[in-house]
Amino acid sequence: MAEIRTLARKPSILPGSPPDGPSPPAAILRLGASRLAAAGLADPARWLLVAVSRQSLHLIEQGRPVRSWQVSTAAAGIDNRDGSGGTPPGVHRIARRIGSGQPLGAVFVSREPTGEIWTGPGSLPGTVNQDLILTRILTLEGLEDGINRGPGVDSHARYIYLHGTNQEDRLGEAVSHGCIRLANRAMLEVFDLVEEGDPVVIV
Repeated sequence: MAEIRTLARKPSILPGSPPDGPSPPAAILRLGASRLAAAGLADPARWLLVAVSRQSLHLIEQGRPVRSWQVSTAAAGIDNRDGSGGTPPGVHRIARRIGSGQPLGAVFVSREPTGEIWTGPGSLPGTVNQDLILTRILTLEGLEDGINRGPGVDSHARYIYLHGTNQEDRLGEAVSHGCIRLANRAMLEVFDLVEEGDPVVIV
């Protein structure tokens, strides 16, 4: 198992963070922990919690929230079905970390960098209304059969990611097509704080 980096214990609020502070409500944290336990992953040293109702992402270490960021999840809400456009619920793991060494705003298509760089609205003509995948990608693999793994509901087969976005002005709104979008600088931080195999719980 990959060595876990030591993190500062003081919660941080960074650009792209929830405006009301870094910690999820205790009830949401307990719900995420209970989902992990039910999946046989009780008390992991490090995991990510996506709180859809708050449009926020939280890094949990040793049971404590240590980082938080605003996100955008699906406009279609929580939905695990193929073709639904929803963000799938439940326990996942980070399957791949993609984009190490690429510049901030690097554009990805089919998980490969195109060589284009997004630097802000209007920087890439014709992409204003597109859902660009930028900066870094964390692909997700579902760990719960019939919920996010298996025929018709498979998060990995649906290409559900955490990724940077060109729609940073809409973070905090449920507007994605199923993925979890982050501000690009936030995506850099998340990428550097996690490893492949770390659990991700979406509630």
